[in-house]
Amino acid sequence: MSKTSVKKGTVLLAQPFMLDSNFGRAAVLITDHHKSEGTVGFILNKKLNTGINTLIDDFPEIESEVYIGGPVAKDTLHYIHDRGDILDNSIPVVDGVYWGGDYDKLKFLIKAQLIKPHNIKFFLGYSGWSAGQLDEELQYGSWMLSDMDANYAFRQKPRDLWRLITRNKGGHFTVIAEMPKANHLN
Repeated sequence: MSKTSVKKGTVLLAQPFMLDSNFGRAAVLITDHHKSEGTVGFILNKKLNTGINTLIDDFPEIESEVYIGGPVAKDTLHYIHDRGDILDNSIPVVDGVYWGGDYDKLKFLIKAQLIKPHNIKFFLGYSGWSAGQLDEELQYGSWMLSDMDANYAFRQKPRDLWRLITRNKGGHFTVIAEMPKANHLN
């Protein structure tokens, strides 16, 4: 994947020594990208220590953790899931991954146990870039790009995700994946 091939379904992997505390070792799924309008995504591997039922009183019971989607609009709730076949108004992101959908129908599907914790990931806030901003960050070398696999979102442990996706890129990325977080250890 070239440095400028960001599109819906791309995963941004923070370079190992990125200093921005919001994105250190982050794996960000891009859910929307338009050169003229900007980019939206969600950090897949920064889990909060709370469940969705702790945050929303009238939400059906589901054992689902909440993740930090990014530093923008931290008071908004978003979700990705693999049930676009039954959740109306879901936006396809990449094969097996959908963004959003009808909120009331989501609650119904959770109550009916047609959406379970392994089908959905909730986020507070999102990651956003204005038009051209992400391209500048890519040219500066802040991010590595990878293709998305639905298993990254729904079947992998968040703490291992950055390393796993980086390693899966192959070649010299297998070495980068094993770099310790503290640069004085290199």
